[in-house]
Amino acid sequence: MARAEAHGAIDAIWRIESPKLIAGLARLVRDIGLAEDLAQDALVAALEKWPESGVPENPGAWLMATAKNRAFDQLRRYKVLERKHEELGRELLAQQETSPMDDVDAAVDEDVGDDLLRLIFTACHPILSTDARVALTLRLLGGLTTEEIARAFLVPETTVAQRIVRAKRTLAEAHVPFEVPTGADRAGRLSSVLEVVYLIFNEGYSATAGEDWVRPALCEDALRLGRVLAELAPNEPEVHGLVALMEIQASRLSARTGPTGAPILLLDQDRTRWDRLLIRRGLAALRRAESLGGALGPYTLQAAIAACHARARTGEETDWPRIAALYDALAQLTPSPVVELNRAVAVGMAFGPEAGLELVDRLTSEPTLAGYHLLPAVRGDLLEKLGRYEDARYEFERAASLTRNAPQRKLLQDRAAACAREIRA
Repeated sequence: MARAEAHGAIDAIWRIESPKLIAGLARLVRDIGLAEDLAQDALVAALEKWPESGVPENPGAWLMATAKNRAFDQLRRYKVLERKHEELGRELLAQQETSPMDDVDAAVDEDVGDDLLRLIFTACHPILSTDARVALTLRLLGGLTTEEIARAFLVPETTVAQRIVRAKRTLAEAHVPFEVPTGADRAGRLSSVLEVVYLIFNEGYSATAGEDWVRPALCEDALRLGRVLAELAPNEPEVHGLVALMEIQASRLSARTGPTGAPILLLDQDRTRWDRLLIRRGLAALRRAESLGGALGPYTLQAAIAACHARARTGEETDWPRIAALYDALAQLTPSPVVELNRAVAVGMAFGPEAGLELVDRLTSEPTLAGYHLLPAVRGDLLEKLGRYEDARYEFERAASLTRNAPQRKLLQDRAAACAREIRA
């Protein structure tokens, strides 16, 4: 096998196998940092051997067997340093004696689902900052390199590397157990996991900064994580609600930009470009979430809102009164200024711009929205519909000054210019 071809195959295999590999090793060594180091050692071994020997029939098992052998050698060498290493060394030694790697398939298949779920909950532990949870999740479960994460979020590679190192250190120093939480702790921990996955998706769906309006690769990473989570936690309604929300929103990605990359707003999009397969998958996930019973959670409510758009063949057919009612329910469940702003948009579409503007004006003194570009953007849109072009122009210009995303800034500047033309007319 040619070396370049082998390296391409190894890269693809690593993206698929690394989360399962790290998860399985973390269960054995009870340390995420050490587990990733061992996995990386196995990757280096593959890069050295596979170009000559060819890719093995079961590459995941080969990687796991190699990593476990490295773990055994390392722990045997240094087991005198810590009691933990002594315990783990005895455990791995017993495994080595009873099953000397002749059944390597079991090395990957055993408890792989539970291991992945443990890894997800550990990487998204609320003891970590949001930025650290996102970086660690993409590194361990997304298979992304530090460089790829840095490029996706437009931050220096050293910053991402430091976040990952600190996150591993924090988990180790806090002795966070490698387990799936149960009881009263489970709901809060699951909420932390879902928050991380949706943050990753949102950064891809509507980039906060940079030259791109969307970053589809991040949406794909989040969708993959969400789908895995739905398989591992099939009875959690909010997991399916989040998957439904992401599937439906992802269906619009190709319609969100024009040929030059310029943003296209929802009501102006060509709906024939929406991905019907993703919409069907999203609606199926929404039905699954609703069928599990209980009150609808925040992600399921947002998925129901997205479904209203997905079912409308044209913008004019959108059921805005239902969307406004769903936002009412969301505001009661998880009250926040951002939810209120979205509710104002829906109310403005359902009952007229004056009704929406009344709600938006209540938010203008909200401290948490002081630098939020969408507040003046929404206010400008409503004012424009009311024919108050001078006020609308001011709001669009203010919104343009607040956003860090170049295509969005251009869109807002264009809308301000359009208002200026109306004033001169």
